[in-house]
Amino acid sequence: MKRIDAIEAVAREGTGSLIICNLGYPARELFHVADRAENFYMLGSMGLASSIGLGLALACKDKRVIAIDGDGSILMNLGSLSTIASQEPDNYLLVVMDNGVYGSTGCQPSAASGKTNLSEVAKAAGIGNVREASSARELRDYARKMRAGVLVVKVEVGNADVPLIDLEPNEILERFTRAARASRSS
Repeated sequence: MKRIDAIEAVAREGTGSLIICNLGYPARELFHVADRAENFYMLGSMGLASSIGLGLALACKDKRVIAIDGDGSILMNLGSLSTIASQEPDNYLLVVMDNGVYGSTGCQPSAASGKTNLSEVAKAAGIGNVREASSARELRDYARKMRAGVLVVKVEVGNADVPLIDLEPNEILERFTRAARASRSS
């Protein structure tokens, strides 16, 4: 399964959710297939989508929050898995796109291409609801049914040929903040 197709499926099943997306090509792909004010695109903070998603889930307890991260980024911030486990938000789904490479910087292999199994790492950190999807059907099913936990999605190596995000960072922040606030008051 291609990452862009997996991201589109998560966005489709996550309609109504606030979505935080990892930097680089994943953010560009989400912008291309499902741009909306409720999406926050990371533009330069590798490894922080999982932490930002957790903070947002704790602040917006009545709203489902989805963070789309990459294997390389989650490896940079493994401590976020322990923090997610200790906080146990029931409205936060962390989706890790695992292609075994650092896709936005030239597809150098990540530790997930070898012996590191991110599903097992998440379980070892104490997260109780961890699933792995390797087909589009599994992904759609888990993305629909899982309100909280970690979903590791096995995707092919490669980036979609999509343009840059044509929003300035302050525009992304302002429109997302408005959307998040509006969702808290509804």
